[in-house]
Amino acid sequence: MSLKCSRRTIGWYRTAVPHEAIQALNKRSDLKGLLQIGTHITLIILTGLLAWKVQDRIYLLLPILFCYGTFYVFILNTTHEMCHNSVFKTRFLNSFFLWLFCFMGWRNHVLFWTSHAEHHKYTLHQPDDLEVVVPRMLTLKDFICSGLVDPWTLCATVRQTVRHSLGKFEGEWENHLLPSGDTTKRRRLVYWSRFLLAGHATIIGISVYLGLWLLPVLTTCGVFYGGWLRFLCNNTQHTGLKDDVPDFRLCTRTVILNPFFRFLYWHMNYHIEHHMYISVPCYNLGKLHKLIKHELPECHNGLWPAWKEIISILKKQRVDPEYQYLPDLPSHNTVK
Repeated sequence: MSLKCSRRTIGWYRTAVPHEAIQALNKRSDLKGLLQIGTHITLIILTGLLAWKVQDRIYLLLPILFCYGTFYVFILNTTHEMCHNSVFKTRFLNSFFLWLFCFMGWRNHVLFWTSHAEHHKYTLHQPDDLEVVVPRMLTLKDFICSGLVDPWTLCATVRQTVRHSLGKFEGEWENHLLPSGDTTKRRRLVYWSRFLLAGHATIIGISVYLGLWLLPVLTTCGVFYGGWLRFLCNNTQHTGLKDDVPDFRLCTRTVILNPFFRFLYWHMNYHIEHHMYISVPCYNLGKLHKLIKHELPECHNGLWPAWKEIISILKKQRVDPEYQYLPDLPSHNTVK
């Protein structure tokens, strides 16, 4: 059954930025993109090599794998940026790294981008955006599972990939995004799902044959452990905020992070900015923040202050599921 979406046009409020400034911010750079992605890959490779070196000493291997997973899981944020096609000036580089990191992270870019485009057009307006639905009842169990080892998500991901590889689509959201009449997009999704299964089955088969048990742990299973930091970063984006409002400042949250966390997170801590001006490359969002921060609500400095606010909101929502937090906007610029 297809989802009946309203297909309304939302008059989103955007802080005015001079045309020349936004043109400069929209410029993509192969050099900046390669520095971002190259440094990220280097962290993954170095920790992976260190894990390989100490694989016979479990007391050293486990903490190193935890660090490796912490770095590796952020490749899902890499795929997000590549889907936006805003990182590299050279289109081929965006496509190449999109395919590479989607393979590494078990992500089907066809389904993800189709859903994510709707999320940007209709942020927190149901039923048009079902990628993010509030209220979100996050628990300590969710954090522990994501933060340490998450075999449940691994199993669910493999099951979904197998289902898609067979051309089976379930649920209102999937059938809305990929209607039966869109055979081209469905075919692309099916082929990519089959490629994911064949590729990871090959890695596992070679590992078993050669006795390289750590290889699939570092590749096929890499996004399913050590996700504690990504959980804390990603879930600040919309949790507890207001739905059905045409102002990204009320339904999206910006958090100021230290340079290392900001780098790992691909600068998505500037999330209001990302939603307001979707074409701005992630490495320019900090500059955009400086231009519009006079119109933004308070941006918490660090994850702990942000999560104190989120936990307070979640506690209130458990008592009153209808409660939604409304950030204070500058008094001279309040959109109703």
